[in-house]
Amino acid sequence: MVSLHLCVLFMAATSAVAFAPSSHQLNRQHVDIVARHAPPSTFRSSSRLFSETNDSTNDFDDFAEFSSTQLSNDDAATDDGGDSFLSSLQSRVQQVEDQSNKLPLMILDTMLPRQILQIQIQHQTLKSLMKHRVSQETPTLGMIGMAKLSTGQSLPLKTGVEVHIIQMDKAEDKPTPDMADNGEEPWDISLRAGRRFVIEGDVEKTSEGWTEAQVKFLDSSTEEENEIQQFSKPSMDDPSGLSSAPDRLSVARAISKSKQFTEPNMNMKNNASLIDRWIELAKENERHDGQIDALLGQLGEIPPEYEPTERALWVGALINPLPSMGVAMEIRPALLVSKRAEEKVQVALEGILKSIRHMDGSAGSYVERLRY
Repeated sequence: MVSLHLCVLFMAATSAVAFAPSSHQLNRQHVDIVARHAPPSTFRSSSRLFSETNDSTNDFDDFAEFSSTQLSNDDAATDDGGDSFLSSLQSRVQQVEDQSNKLPLMILDTMLPRQILQIQIQHQTLKSLMKHRVSQETPTLGMIGMAKLSTGQSLPLKTGVEVHIIQMDKAEDKPTPDMADNGEEPWDISLRAGRRFVIEGDVEKTSEGWTEAQVKFLDSSTEEENEIQQFSKPSMDDPSGLSSAPDRLSVARAISKSKQFTEPNMNMKNNASLIDRWIELAKENERHDGQIDALLGQLGEIPPEYEPTERALWVGALINPLPSMGVAMEIRPALLVSKRAEEKVQVALEGILKSIRHMDGSAGSYVERLRY
């Protein structure tokens, strides 16, 4: 019995050694597991970090072309090798991030977030741009407008919005022959405005014929938080912080002012709010039935009062719709270039008040009416 027991133990031990993975195999398995279970957000991008040889099988595997031996040598990886790989990966990630913040630019009209612009294009370069962005699964581009200076000169803004191509079809209404662009077939394009951005650096012209620029996307909540932080810390020139004290409450004042858009106003008919009174008057001046209801459907609910920047941008998109109704002064460029939340709210307040006075006939002067 003892000899049989020893025999069994020997056979078990021999089998364990024969089928146990070597240190090299363990190393390969470990790397493969890390590669397969790495979080997608770590490596995924629309342009993909690494090329893929088989689109049908590798759509969700950024490491499809990489074996574990490419990620780790047969022997233990040296520190220099690991540093080289990480450096290369970080460099590639940075390239992808830079590319994701580079937008082709269209200089056409100033737009605000949530607005929809419907245009018809014929120019071959524009059509090529649209097809290129859609084929790259990045159906976005940058839209910027023009600003008119006091000298009468017009210059393109450095602040714009990222627009999404939400429709691209052959045009239903053909232009007249005298308006045709080199015989090109027209396309109907619909663009929806999203994130705001500011152009950083120079604008470059691509070999395809359109212009591109590196942009920095702007977030309203981050801007407001930075504004609070900026004036919450005393400067070196003024350790007491007294000189900047009035500005510390700028966001709080913006929130307080933004309430005026939706709270009852005793100066309005039936104590209506500014928004409700404007909508009532605008429906009397709409160019076709249902125009204002359709506009409100595009814009969605007005942002809450504690988001003063977004609320001001929403009001601007309301009173300066696309296409224009001709019932309000143009405030979209001013909203885009204003630096602080309070400034944006003030621009929107003045804009909607003047529009109401224009539509109800209570504008203060004949000159003011002529400005619309």
